Amino acid sequence: MLKYIKDHMESITGIEIYPIISLLIFFIFFVALFWWVISAKKDYIKTVSNIPLDNQNNNIL
Repeated sequence: MLKYIKDHMESITGIEIYPIISLLIFFIFFVALFWWVISAKKDYIKTVSNIPLDNQNNNIL
C-alpha cells in the first residue's frame, strides 16, 4: 500500500515543497512559543497560575 502511495505522490509535480513548508510552519510555531515563554512577564505567569486556585470567581450552582 505504501508503495502505491509513494508512486502516486511521485507523479504529482511540485509536491516536494509541501513537506518543507510544513516543517517550516512547525519550526516557526515552536520557536515563537518558546520566545513567548521566555519573554513573558513573571507577574503575568503568577497571575495566570493562580486562576484555578481563586475561589472568588467560581460560580458553583
